[in-house]
Amino acid sequence: MTSSIFKMAAAGICISLLSGCASILGDSQYPVHVSSAPAGATFEITDKAGRVVHSGNTPSTVTLKSGRGYFKGETYTLKFHNPGYADKTVTLDSSVSGWYWGNILLGGVIGMLIVDPATGAMFKLPEGVSADMGKPVAQVSKDNGVTVMTLDQVPAELRSSLVQIQ
Repeated sequence: MTSSIFKMAAAGICISLLSGCASILGDSQYPVHVSSAPAGATFEITDKAGRVVHSGNTPSTVTLKSGRGYFKGETYTLKFHNPGYADKTVTLDSSVSGWYWGNILLGGVIGMLIVDPATGAMFKLPEGVSADMGKPVAQVSKDNGVTVMTLDQVPAELRSSLVQIQ
């Protein structure tokens, strides 16, 4: 009987040493609610490396990874576009998860220095991100085909052909 208790205790210690607290109790991917005011904007999410990881329309829920490598949290850039409104860009940063600090008590050194940093579980993402598109800035007139917009709404390839009116 003593040997089975010893084996169970040894197994428990091994499991706690080979795992991380945040990997067990937290996660490395999080659902993030993406919204805009007004709703119906298109959005594109790029990671820190500049790769597009998702695009869609608001409102939407997207699952994103919280880490991008060993001891590196992920940062996302969300670009919102809604016709008639100025484009908005919002940054979404990961932060250290509270579960990561549980390694001091439960996960041990291996969890704190290897498992959680390598899996990305040491980081978390906010539950949601929103863009206030502001007041409408572009107006389209169907009568004479004139479109009024801000400079940031003009496609880059057309900006060189613009003529300033004084």
